[in-house]
Amino acid sequence: MKIPATLKHKPVIVSQDYDKIDGRFADHPPVDSDAKGLSIGLAQWNDRGKVEVSAKIWRYTGEKWSRQSEEMPLHRILDLAIFICRTQSYFRDAYRFPKLYDPNNPAIDRIAIQGGAMDISVCTDNPMLDEDIQLVRDALARDDELLGERFRRLAALLRDAGY
Repeated sequence: MKIPATLKHKPVIVSQDYDKIDGRFADHPPVDSDAKGLSIGLAQWNDRGKVEVSAKIWRYTGEKWSRQSEEMPLHRILDLAIFICRTQSYFRDAYRFPKLYDPNNPAIDRIAIQGGAMDISVCTDNPMLDEDIQLVRDALARDDELLGERFRRLAALLRDAGY
């Protein structure tokens, strides 16, 4: 299925048929992926004289392109990648804490970015935290192969690009 090029987001670089490699949703009925493609192009929120590039995950309901398709500025996608990598790394050592975190010190990391910092911590405001953190840990462990393959690919691409 081809990503539409006539909507507000103007795709320039595309990955068609993303649903075939979309993690645990990849070609596995009955839960097939609705994410049919990825694109990098001109953001739908561009104003005259101000051009921003965005990436978009194109979702298809089976009948039409979904309003739930996500479009994000590239820096936010990279911030999410950093956040995911640090979260995965945290859970590799979280077994040291009886509750998978230290209630007296929920801070995980402070990553310097753009003259500031991304603070990462366990959300102690979550009333179901003790159960939810175990569920997240278990899900990340279950998806370790899927995520690990993507982390390794990303690391290799970053090395090749000189980062």
